[in-house]
Amino acid sequence: MIGRIHRSTRRARLVRGKELVIEAVIRLCGVSAVLFVLGIFYFVFREASPLLFGKLRLGEFLTSEQWYPDSESHRRYGALALIAGTASVTILAMAMAVPLGLGAAIYVSEFSKGRVREVLKIVIEFLAAIPSVVWGFVGLAILNPVIIDLFHTPVGLNVLNGAILLALMSVPIMVSIGEDALKAVPDSYREAAEAMGATRWQVTWRVLFPAARNGLLAAVLLGVGRAVGETMAVLMATGHSVRIPHSPLDSVRTMTATIAAELGETSRGSDHYRVLFVLGALLFLMTFLVNLTADVVIRGIRRR
Repeated sequence: MIGRIHRSTRRARLVRGKELVIEAVIRLCGVSAVLFVLGIFYFVFREASPLLFGKLRLGEFLTSEQWYPDSESHRRYGALALIAGTASVTILAMAMAVPLGLGAAIYVSEFSKGRVREVLKIVIEFLAAIPSVVWGFVGLAILNPVIIDLFHTPVGLNVLNGAILLALMSVPIMVSIGEDALKAVPDSYREAAEAMGATRWQVTWRVLFPAARNGLLAAVLLGVGRAVGETMAVLMATGHSVRIPHSPLDSVRTMTATIAAELGETSRGSDHYRVLFVLGALLFLMTFLVNLTADVVIRGIRRR
């Protein structure tokens, strides 16, 4: 009897020890994510700080359209045109991607069945697996002549071209997360609404959308993050012209494309090198503000 008690006690201690190890690993994984973000934040600001808190006039940097970092006589670091290029491509891409992505998520989750659903999910996952440089080639070789023929513009590498590519690249993320959010709504919600005589569309619009709003908002924000952070596709498809766009047919240059195109040509520690890291810090701040805004919106929705 005493031996059994000792064995059960030993077994309980062993199980508890394994649980503590697993808890420690999980805790380490959670903390490591924070440490990685802080590490990236530190690296970017460490490289940007000598110029950011030295020669760079922040007001002029944010309001000037002049970007001539290699000029011998008068170097000018103006990010306004780059910010406008990034914003224009992202906003137009989201105007296309959000209805398409959420609509596809609703169809896959609530209306499609059997083989149709499986085929759609495979195709959507395949879109997510296409490398961004391939999307860039699509913009160069396919969309470029199509835009020229349709809109009679001299160049088809512009805001519209880049926005279409970013929308197609963002849709798979929105569909995947949006479908998961809709599937997470309990079936009792659907059954109760249908029992009251609601149509499928009324169930979707009046019941599922409000219940899954947090997940759908997360899907949209991840799509926005995908669009803001994309580099190669917009580098190849937007024309790489530093100017503020006045129409979707104007060529632009985004902040990410500028960093990718110019960082390899700069000498380490130069002002040009530092100002590219300032652009990176600005991108970091923009994504942080997007996430913060989303968090505030979600908290407000939950309180209601």
